[in-house]
Amino acid sequence: MQDAAGRTGYSLAIDEILTPNSLKVLQKRYLCRDEDGNPTEKPSDMFARVAENIASSELTWCATEAEVAEVAHDFYSLMSSLEFLPNSPTLMNAGRELQQLSACFVLPIADSMDSIFSAVRDTAMIHKSGGGTGFSFSRLRPGGDQVRSTQGVSSGPVSFMRVFNQATEAVKQGGTRRGANMGVLRIDHPDILTFIKCKETGDFANFNISVALTEDFMEAVKAGTAYDLRNPRAGDIDGTYDAREVYDLIVDMAWATGDPGIIFIDRINRDNPTPQLGEIESTNPCGEQPLLPYEACNLGSVNLSKFVVPTENGPEVNWDRLGDVVQRGVRFLDDVIEVNNYPLPQIDELARGNRKIGLGVMGWADMLIKMGLSYNSPEAVALAEKVMGFINAQGAAASAKLAEQRGNFPNFEGSVFDSPDGGPMRNATVTTIAPTGTLSIIANCSSGVEPLFAVSYVRTVMDNDRLIEVNPMFEEIAVKRGFYGQELMALIADHGSVVGIDEVPEDVQSWFVTAHDISPESHIRMQAAFQMHTDNAVSKTVNFSSDATRDDVAEVYDLAYELGVKGVTIYRDGSKENQVLSTGKTGGASVVDEPARRGEIEPRPRPMVTEGRTEKIMTGCGNLYVTVNWDEDGMCEVFTQMGKSGGCAASQSEALSRMISVSLRAGVDPEAIQKHLRGIRCPSPSWTEGGKVLSCADAVGIVMEHALTYMETGEAGKGVSKNTDHLDNLSGACPECGGMVEHESGCMVCRSCGYSKCA
Repeated sequence: MQDAAGRTGYSLAIDEILTPNSLKVLQKRYLCRDEDGNPTEKPSDMFARVAENIASSELTWCATEAEVAEVAHDFYSLMSSLEFLPNSPTLMNAGRELQQLSACFVLPIADSMDSIFSAVRDTAMIHKSGGGTGFSFSRLRPGGDQVRSTQGVSSGPVSFMRVFNQATEAVKQGGTRRGANMGVLRIDHPDILTFIKCKETGDFANFNISVALTEDFMEAVKAGTAYDLRNPRAGDIDGTYDAREVYDLIVDMAWATGDPGIIFIDRINRDNPTPQLGEIESTNPCGEQPLLPYEACNLGSVNLSKFVVPTENGPEVNWDRLGDVVQRGVRFLDDVIEVNNYPLPQIDELARGNRKIGLGVMGWADMLIKMGLSYNSPEAVALAEKVMGFINAQGAAASAKLAEQRGNFPNFEGSVFDSPDGGPMRNATVTTIAPTGTLSIIANCSSGVEPLFAVSYVRTVMDNDRLIEVNPMFEEIAVKRGFYGQELMALIADHGSVVGIDEVPEDVQSWFVTAHDISPESHIRMQAAFQMHTDNAVSKTVNFSSDATRDDVAEVYDLAYELGVKGVTIYRDGSKENQVLSTGKTGGASVVDEPARRGEIEPRPRPMVTEGRTEKIMTGCGNLYVTVNWDEDGMCEVFTQMGKSGGCAASQSEALSRMISVSLRAGVDPEAIQKHLRGIRCPSPSWTEGGKVLSCADAVGIVMEHALTYMETGEAGKGVSKNTDHLDNLSGACPECGGMVEHESGCMVCRSCGYSKCA
């Protein structure tokens, strides 16, 4: 492969200006590599590869080779300036064998075994290609409903969700990560209560779930009345539920676990640009891209942090430059459609027929800081409306201009644009606000339209070294204004925020508010401001503190409905063990003194006769059976058996139990062992009677705790914890590098290695 240095006119500056973290993410996830896993590209090579591949589509419109080369150089400049980046599949796959460039897909599921298992197969193909999938299970008949062909009864949509969940797990095991799914069920489906509660036991780790709320339901909630359930098999009424009780259940589960989210399905369909092709039933896994069945969308994001310029009157937005980048970004995304290798022929047909693109933004929090505005201020909300209104108008104008040159999207006839007041349009939709977890790491900016998560935080690296990382804009201001210091940065990391720290000037405190400094109401008002001028939807997480109440969640849902947003994802700190990057104090780690006789301690022989107890406990990897045995000298061994799943989880649990057994027979205090096991987290926690099981190791610690209680009192221990309140501040673990993860925009991202659940 020819490198960018061998291509005429490509600036190589990008190779020098990227941050170490950006380079790390690119090397791990985006750059081409040889058979040994070594990168064969530099970032400049990657951008050149993508630019030339996407620009080649211009040949379709009778461009000359020279004109194509000119467009390629423009696309390279657009990306290497970090003013615009396309979605991850485009950066990863453009110009390579796979050539699958879209991130978002929705598949249909009809009420038949053939449709269900065809969708399972298609899902595997999409996940293999790097995309995420959304489904509506609303067409499946409810559990217990008669199946005439077999004279049996249906098991219901939630049972079939398990099939998709397991298929996703299998594809993950053969690849580098598991795919992401969105499961949607209408509020008027008879199985809605089962669906709302389906994640409380820790199942469906490969799904985000959302309830599709209708306006009839929301009005019934307001009125305190019942609403009708409808059997999708025939569409007839199949009972009623009290709307307020169901709404409260949604609130309860979201408060407790973070799921389900909600989407306002009638509102989404009012903005459906091609109603002649059917109704929108689902979104992609992060909730921001409503799509028809078999539809796909490719996304890109403008880095708003690049468009603030100093003037005599203070910082201002460079509107001319922003408009130019938006128009070039629209052309780039439209060209992606031409060279995209879609994973299914049905998707190829509909994606090319509607030509949906989703141009969004990142770096919003950075823009506000540079403008001297607090994220939770009315001025920031007003600027959001202005910025997104400008982007939407510029994007629509660019699409209309392309339509004049290349023609309207093929399904234009019968669309909302096909009217006397309409005009030419190349793309059925133009704008989307998507999560930008790994993209924002590459661009070194804040993610999407989210606030900062932290100003300063501690990252633990090898050998338990604690490194303090500081937001570069905050560090620059602190140095310039003379209040920077390592002790202050450590204090901020410990505190989790600059708000209330006297050493930080009040104006700086207001600029650097973080997600948990901002009221839930301010979160939803910011989302609504962007939604006003976004064709599709806005991916954003409404953050709550750990002590938020269920009423607080309900108030946000009510406000979201009133303000016109299309969906809501909430996250209450500590409620989901894919916990965001931690900033608060977690307590000092205990240090084990070096043994006085290292190498001289031998475990006692295993006794010939023991007594003990076996406990079944649900983990995110499946049912774990833990046996704890003891003899007259105390607890002496632990055995584990992992249900039917086997694989790494089973082998790792076996290894853990062997090491525990050796330690017990070597005289290590069993209570010390179980305390060290408690609180270990993995990306797939589960909820069981009495609380949360954070990982398989945590489960073993729980059972050991119960066994110790039994040995002491003769009564079996119950629940999952004596006192683990202190664990709420600990971070969740990235499944790839073990680093800390952020929960944002309905997704999860690790800023250490770039892992994203949704990308």
